[in-house]
Amino acid sequence: MAVAWIGNRETLVERAAAHAAALLGSSRCPVFSLDTDIHGTRAAIALAERVGAAYDHAADGAALSRETAVFTDKGAMTVAPGETRRRADVVVIVGELPQIHHEFVGELAETVPDLSAKNQREIFLVGSKGASAPPLNNGRTATLLSCGEASLGATLAALRAQCRGRRTSQPVSNFDDFAKALEAAHFPVFLFSGDATEGLALEMLQGLIADLNRKSRASGLHLPANENGWGSALASTWMTGFPLRTGFARGFPELDPWRYDVARMIAVGEADLHLRISSS
Repeated sequence: MAVAWIGNRETLVERAAAHAAALLGSSRCPVFSLDTDIHGTRAAIALAERVGAAYDHAADGAALSRETAVFTDKGAMTVAPGETRRRADVVVIVGELPQIHHEFVGELAETVPDLSAKNQREIFLVGSKGASAPPLNNGRTATLLSCGEASLGATLAALRAQCRGRRTSQPVSNFDDFAKALEAAHFPVFLFSGDATEGLALEMLQGLIADLNRKSRASGLHLPANENGWGSALASTWMTGFPLRTGFARGFPELDPWRYDVARMIAVGEADLHLRISSS
């Protein structure tokens, strides 16, 4: 049985819905936080269009915004998880990956790709000194590619420079092993997420992948920071032409990752009504 409240008093769902509708109708700057499935997202966007609201993901808006920017601003070369599991003979984990993807990474360590000459995958981790990869099955460990305490973006920049034969102020650790693996590789794949990775690092990664494709081939596997959130981003794109952090303030959809950052809007007092839409 559905239960609803107005303030701290229980009421009928119909009455609560009418009260919420009245608040939305009188709001000058409503904002929506989404944490729902495709159907919930579609309904929320349709409502946002009617009341002129902006919408974002409830928990992982920043990470999802970085991920969508890779595709909308820079462009990316990507493959599917199944193709990675089947073909990738060199796997490079870029930064930290969300917990929900650790099982998949573990599977990669114990399966054998079609294109491997050594009958196993080479696995590397790009990160700062002391970084650790998700647990790998069969007791394997990933070879760390690091520039000490340098940021992930700086490490990727150094890695890209060394791959092009250029000098760097600080060399990447274990680069010779990485270069040998790439030389023998048939299908290297870089695993990335926007969860703990800054936007410039994701852009530098795509540059590295593009460089490698000049002479051989390589690709990336996007592992979303939030799977429901990425579904909402895709639903928003096919409905409005834009991913999350879109608003209808002027009566038509506009994408602005800074302006329609709902957490920021609430923090600085721009929003006068906050609606959270959750499937749980």
